[in-house]
Amino acid sequence: MRKLAMIFLGAIFIATSFTSCREQKKEEMTEQEEIIQEMQDEGADIKVKEDEDGDTKIKMETDDKEVKIKTDADGDSKIKIDENN
Repeated sequence: MRKLAMIFLGAIFIATSFTSCREQKKEEMTEQEEIIQEMQDEGADIKVKEDEDGDTKIKMETDDKEVKIKTDADGDSKIKIDENN
C-alpha cells in the first residue's frame, strides 16, 4: 500500500512538472512567433524567402489580413501588418 501511494505521488509530481513547463514555453514566445502561430491558425498562405545575405522574408496572407516579417542577418526584425477591410 505504501509503495502504491509513493508511485501515485510521484506521478502527480511529474504531471505537474510537465504542465508548468508547457505554460512557461507559451509565455516565452516572441511577438514574431505569436503572429506566425496566429496566422497558421487562421489558415494563411505562408511564403518564406531567404537571401544570400542571410536576410529572411516571411509573407503570410488570409482573405482579410496580410503580414510581412523581414529579419536581417543581424537578427533585427520588421513586422508589417495590413488589414484588408
